Parts: sequence; structure tokens; C-alpha cells
Amino acid sequence: MTQNPWTRQQSPTPGPQPPGPPPQPADRMPPGPSAPQHGVPAPAEDQRLPKFAIPAADTLWWVGVHGGSGESTMAQLLPGTRAANHRWPIPPPPVPTPVILVARTSGSGLRAAQRAAIEWASGVVQGVAVLGLVLIADAPGRLPRVLDDFADIVGGGVPRVWDVPWIEEWRRGEAPTPDNTPDEVFEVLESIYALRASNPADYPAPY
Repeated sequence: MTQNPWTRQQSPTPGPQPPGPPPQPADRMPPGPSAPQHGVPAPAEDQRLPKFAIPAADTLWWVGVHGGSGESTMAQLLPGTRAANHRWPIPPPPVPTPVILVARTSGSGLRAAQRAAIEWASGVVQGVAVLGLVLIADAPGRLPRVLDDFADIVGGGVPRVWDVPWIEEWRRGEAPTPDNTPDEVFEVLESIYALRASNPADYPAPY
């Protein structure tokens, strides 16, 4: 991948600075399972995401688990990545392709994310390495407690979870730019960029 253009530039501050707290990860909770797990039942066929073939595992794909999830927005935010159009991108073996699931924080969006996470965890999706889940706010304001608790349950089934807040400019149809992107999104993008920049051979292979 090329240099990450979404790294926010910090202005130098003159003089010594007092020590601050250590940097916190952009993801919302401790890491979950990093590979499919024995004994997880696969969802019914009509509850699974479709698949399509790709020639090689040479990029990061965003897999929106439902319509309007925001996978195209995430692909715009991080150049060199692609939106999978709500499908699993399957490369030839032996190297799996890295994917990140994308969902809204509505009840239906979280249920769709849970189904996709279970499908991956069951081992029926061969050829992908799920790196985590991006949850994009479906409305402004704090997430209701019942949905926040459900998001924690869903997030426990994937390696990591990142949160993207509600952004009014994007709702109005403005293209994502550094000027209309809050700091929280920069942190998510920098975390994902660093993760993707690691050796693809390190991704857990489900083959």
C-alpha cells in the first residue's frame, strides 16, 4: 500500500511537555478470536453472504454485511482498499485475503454483523482472514444501552472492533475528506492502516 494520506499531521509544540497517558488503541474492546473455531454451527444457506472470486489476495477488502453499511465510504477513506459489495472475496489458495466487516449500529445492522461473524467462525468461508469489524453509527448521539450491549456481544466474535461516529456531512452526501473527518476516524484509519501494512503471511489461514 502507498503512504497513508489519512495520518493527521501534528504541529510541533515548543518546550518540554509533561508526560501524558499512554496511547489507547482505536478499537473498542479486547481482541476476540483470530481464526475460525471448531464447533461453531454455520448459518443456514439463506443467511450467508454470497461469494465472488478474486485473482489474488493483494489488497484489503471491506465487506459490508448489509445494504447501506458504509463499505464504499470506508474504501474511499483508505486508498488502496476495495469494497466487496456485500460479498466474500475469495482468492485462490494458499494465501487468504484480509477483510474487515462493516455494519451500522442499528439492531438490524448488528444482527447482520453477528450472522457474518458466525459464518466466518464456522469455517465455511475459506480464503478470507477477518481482521475485525467496523461499526458505523446509524444516528447521532449515544448508542442506546441495549444496542451498546449487543454490539459488545457481536464484537466478541471477531478479532477486533472499531467505532466510527455519526458524521452529518457524510449524511448530506459530502464525500469524505480530511476536513470533514473527525479525530476518532483518523485514529481508526491509522489503526487499520498499520494492521494492513503488516505481513499478509501473518494472517490466520482458514484452509
